[in-house]
Order: sequence, then C-alpha cells, then structure tokens
Amino acid sequence: MPESSAPYSLLGAESPQVADFWLYRCLRKLSGFLAHVLVLGFTIFLVILARPGTSLFSWHPVFMAAAFSLCMTEGVLLLSPEMSPFCLLSRKSKTRLHWLAQLFALVWAGTGLAFIVCSKNRSEQPHLTSWHSIIGVFTLGATCCQAICGLVLLCPHLFQVFKVTRFKLYHATCGLLVYVLATSTVLLGLCSDWFQAQIKGPAWYICLALPLYPAVVVMNQILDIYLPKKKGLM
Repeated sequence: MPESSAPYSLLGAESPQVADFWLYRCLRKLSGFLAHVLVLGFTIFLVILARPGTSLFSWHPVFMAAAFSLCMTEGVLLLSPEMSPFCLLSRKSKTRLHWLAQLFALVWAGTGLAFIVCSKNRSEQPHLTSWHSIIGVFTLGATCCQAICGLVLLCPHLFQVFKVTRFKLYHATCGLLVYVLATSTVLLGLCSDWFQAQIKGPAWYICLALPLYPAVVVMNQILDIYLPKKKGLM
C-alpha cells in the first residue's frame, strides 16, 4: 500500500472529519466570545451616551439596553455548550441562571418603560407615536408571557405539565420570536431622533450592526439546539 493512501490514524494525523469538527468548535467559541463582547460594549456605550441622571428620559435607554441587549442575550448564550461563560455548571444551574437573567430583563425593561412614560407625561407628549414605542410595548408583553412559560418549566409538576420536551420546544420557538422583537426594538431605537442627533454618518451604521451580530449568534444557537428535536417530535 502506498504511503499516501495509509489511514490517517497510522500516519499520526487527524482525519478531515476530526479537523473540521475542531475548526467548527473553535469558530463557534470565537463567535460566542465576540457576541459577549459586543453586547457588553454596546450596553456600556448607550449608558455613556445617555448620561443617566441628566433627565428622566436618560434612564430609558440605559434600562432598555441592559434589559434587551445585555440580559436577554446573555440569558440565551449561557445555555450554549460552547458559548456559555458558565460551561462548567450543570444544565440545571444554567437553566436557573437563564431564568434569573430573563427576570432581570423583564424588571429592567419595565423600569425603562416607566421612565419614558413619566418623561412624556412631564413634557405633555403623546404616547405610542412611533414604531419603536409600539413594538417595544408589544415586546415587553411577549417577554412577560415567556417569563410565565419559563416559570412553568422550572416547576412542571406544580403546573401539571407532562410533555415537558414539547413544551420546551414551544418555549424556545416563542423565545426566538421574542428575541427578534427585542432586537427590532433596539434597532428602531437607534433610528430615533435622540440617537441620530448624537451619532451620525458611518458611526451610525456601525452602531446599527452591533446588536445584529449577537442576534444572529443567538438565533443560530436556538435553531441548532431545538430544530433537531422538532424533527423528532413530528
């Protein structure tokens, strides 16, 4: 047998399948790390830009960025086997941290909503006059429903849920829709007069891309984990 046709194991080299899998895992870890950096950096950037405390409105983008950009994204990523910063924890512990992160997202989003309502009432401006505000309220309502579903999954016996696997699939599917709504709300916020008055030109397009990359990573993670299970349930 020619040396070139010898098995990879006899040559002491990795097979193409093993090498491809190793490269795939490295790329996923790198994309996850970049997503963590971007959501944290984007949140800090909005906090600096809003200058919290200068007005009632200034707290609105701060809490909304912390809720929809940071907590919601991290709450999903920590469930990933490759991208989670808590990869050494058990699945049960990750699930509880996921629920805690989403609870913070819900509380902070509600707080951000309260600040914008108070700000508009003080300046006697009308409510729900933009797509950003309308979709934002709808996103907050959908997040509340998702939190209730998450509570049911934490205690399935208490709520008499017997088909837990199927319920998890529904929860993940609805969670993906909620995350798309949350990302849309953030993007529409970047199109607001307040943001465009401060960030213009090429910098605005860069800011527009910052929440999109973590969103793609999150959507890919949810589809990778739950889409095969969906096929098995058919």
